[in-house]
Amino acid sequence: MKISVDLTLSPLQDDYETHVINFIKRLRDSEFTVLENPLSTQIYGDFDMLMPFLAQEIKRSFEAVDISVLQMKVVKTDRSDYEPNF
Repeated sequence: MKISVDLTLSPLQDDYETHVINFIKRLRDSEFTVLENPLSTQIYGDFDMLMPFLAQEIKRSFEAVDISVLQMKVVKTDRSDYEPNF
């Protein structure tokens, strides 16, 4: 099944930008479709392949900082081609 995942990573420390950038770069280097905006990053793919990848990358990001918050929304469909019609 195809899914769309919206991620917002918020390391709670002064050098948060470096950690966010590194996280996004690892997502970009994956085989999945990645779209970004100023507030969050979306990644799209097959559930069984994407979720283990995300678990690995989230853990990697969490291990690099003392405290971090990750907000994640998962939609059961691939919305990567969404275009507003208004």
